Amino acid sequence: MRIVERIPGQDQAAESMQTSKAMQSVSQVGTASHTDATAGNQTQAVSPAGQAQTVLTSQTVSAMSGDWPRFRGPNLDNVSAEKTHLGSSWPSGGPPMYWSLDLGEGYAGAAVHNSRVYVLDFDRQAQADVLRCIAFADGKELWRCTYPDAAKRNHGISRTIPAVTDKYVVTIGPNCMVLCANAVTGQVLWQIDLVKEYHTEVPPWYAGQCPLIDGGKAVIAPGGSSLMIAVDCATGKVLWKTPNAINWAMTHSSIVPMTFKGRKMYVYCGSGGVTGISAKDGSILWQTNEWTVKIANVPTPVVIGSDELFLTGGYNSGSMMLQLTDQGGKIVPKSLFRLQPSVFGSDQQTPIFYKGYIYGVIPGGQLACLDLNGHQIWTSGNTHKFGLGPYLIADGKIFVMDDNGDLTVAEATPSGFHPLSQCRLLSGHDSWGPMALTGGRLIARDFTRMVCVGLANKK
Repeated sequence: MRIVERIPGQDQAAESMQTSKAMQSVSQVGTASHTDATAGNQTQAVSPAGQAQTVLTSQTVSAMSGDWPRFRGPNLDNVSAEKTHLGSSWPSGGPPMYWSLDLGEGYAGAAVHNSRVYVLDFDRQAQADVLRCIAFADGKELWRCTYPDAAKRNHGISRTIPAVTDKYVVTIGPNCMVLCANAVTGQVLWQIDLVKEYHTEVPPWYAGQCPLIDGGKAVIAPGGSSLMIAVDCATGKVLWKTPNAINWAMTHSSIVPMTFKGRKMYVYCGSGGVTGISAKDGSILWQTNEWTVKIANVPTPVVIGSDELFLTGGYNSGSMMLQLTDQGGKIVPKSLFRLQPSVFGSDQQTPIFYKGYIYGVIPGGQLACLDLNGHQIWTSGNTHKFGLGPYLIADGKIFVMDDNGDLTVAEATPSGFHPLSQCRLLSGHDSWGPMALTGGRLIARDFTRMVCVGLANKK
């Protein structure tokens, strides 16, 4: 059953035609098939699961500037390219709060696109995943899409961030259900149960991989029977899938695009190493088992320039700089250096590459700056620790959250740790969810609450 109401103020005719065409395509998916370019076999396209329900409320959407449409922002680097000047100090009460939202237990951050905020929540009482669409201006809920998902509390439940375009929003739920919906109306287009369809093993503490939408296709790394798949967002048809002969399992790490020597690929850290998958047909361009993380591989690979990848993790993994080389047309990865955790490692958050340096919170909680030769330039010291909190860079400043909801602003510079201000932003615990910063507004969350505050300098 799907319950759909229109949002006043939208182009009803255009939206109706678009949705009708999309749903007509979905209704034909069950009988379609195509040749898998990688494996050479016939692959059934994905049928809509038919278990999601969408409820829309009648609220208009006020136009707002800003775009943070996926995990780590528009450019997948956790750096805002917006020119908005952000303040570095606030009154004693902190920056102005525009809205707050109660959430189920977890760490799922927000995506922002076309004046809307998207959050994948979890309703423990109903035992259901809940994709919530919220007005960026005032925090009012526009619609919600739910489907059943039995999950027990395990250091929180929700962890992933939606990927959004003008037409589509794609999510990965805690137990690896992939959903694609109309980004405006919330109408469900298709679903894939990765556990059922690809024999995906749900990672410890539930799924942490954030989906990627690239060129109109959703790119997901299920593990199990297929290492990676690409799905057409409009129809739900599987465009290609990558064989998983070495049986790598899904990790908490997300996929990042990279182009090397004119060849576009998707880089992913699976349970057994790192791989580059062709964006064209899903074939494996390169693989290495030199980098693995025990227990939980969480940070996403960081693309450095045109041929390097910075890899880091927790559980005493430290870090590695990997370089791609061209050897007679074959891509061969090689390790440039490895670092001990005390020099640079990351239990949970993905580091940031910014103006020739790498910034991140290392084991023990200090913020650190690293050069591209693996030398630690500075740390924030024992008096400035941030636990497992998130961080991002905007307006030449690094905004870093600690476990308890205190936000610190410092200069993003290799000259040293230069804090500018600090304020209490959240009152709960485990403020670990990745933040979003766009249009002069910061969205952050703790274990059960999300807030939107203003950081733009009004002077």
